[in-house]
Amino acid sequence: MKNIGLLLLFFLAVNITSAQKINWVTFEEALELQKKEPRKIMVDMYTVWCGPCKMLDKNTFQNKDVVKYVNKHYYAVKFNAQGNDEVNYKGRLFTNPNYNPALANRRNSPHQLASYFKVQAYPTIVFLDENAEFLTPVRGYKKPQDLELYLKLFKNDDHKDMKTQEAFNNYYKAFKPEFQQ
Repeated sequence: MKNIGLLLLFFLAVNITSAQKINWVTFEEALELQKKEPRKIMVDMYTVWCGPCKMLDKNTFQNKDVVKYVNKHYYAVKFNAQGNDEVNYKGRLFTNPNYNPALANRRNSPHQLASYFKVQAYPTIVFLDENAEFLTPVRGYKKPQDLELYLKLFKNDDHKDMKTQEAFNNYYKAFKPEFQQ
């Protein structure tokens, strides 16, 4: 009986721990999941050498409010923007033809998918709609409440009504964050 109790505690601890992590999937897995249950996709375009990318992982993607919201409303993809993955998207194969394995843990050439999504800095979070259509890249490190604005903007389709920078600025000023920092 004692062993069963310890085993139960172990499973509870594992479930509590895993409940506080974003359910990262590959790019192609997210596209497949969209076919079964349409959701928007959030792609974390990072590099292995990027300090702000590591801060985003530690401070924002570990935040319980971010984790809960992303897992409920998005398919989350973590993509090495200078890696060597092959990705099929919109009938096209994206690769990194200039990838150098000797530089795997340092700066490398940009992946074609990162270029396609207009990624020019790291980290960049790319948002795609429920049909895997490109919405926008969001550049730079974001604190949980900063990311909350974009997560809710796209989740609620509020971006569709914004035709000007002024419209976004008004949305930004009126936004009331709920996520804890």
